[in-house]
Amino acid sequence: MISKKTAKAINTQINREFYSAFLYLAMANDAMAKGFKGAANWMSIQFKEEQEHALKFAHYLQEQNVKVELTAIAAPKTEWKDLLDMFKDALAHEKKVTAWISEIADQAVTEKDHATQNMLQWFINEQVEEESNATDIIWMLEMSEGSKGALFMADKQLGKRGRA
Repeated sequence: MISKKTAKAINTQINREFYSAFLYLAMANDAMAKGFKGAANWMSIQFKEEQEHALKFAHYLQEQNVKVELTAIAAPKTEWKDLLDMFKDALAHEKKVTAWISEIADQAVTEKDHATQNMLQWFINEQVEEESNATDIIWMLEMSEGSKGALFMADKQLGKRGRA
């Protein structure tokens, strides 16, 4: 059985995941406004993925007969200097998400809450992928610096992510 403390932490994480979705939507909007359709597509897909993460946490609480409690979501930043700055912010945010999920996992271990530990393994693996993807894109954008043609190709590559 899930403890009230762990349930509260997961409820907090649900709201953080919805904030993450809003952040990626803001990034998609800014990328589109700057003419980077590929990056906008990539961020739009990420927006949807973050919503799915929130719902996955919510479903888990519901399975545990815990009420999901949504709170107000802060407005995210809405403008970035360039795509490199945007993806650096995305990576910094994903590292925060990783830390938050790790805190919940540590709590579940302390409480010997095996069901929550098991559920969180998916998110722990997902965060490895999220950070790796952002790191790879940052490398690609750093390699593109100073070359409009390379930046154009990088944006085209970002647009190849499954369409939003």
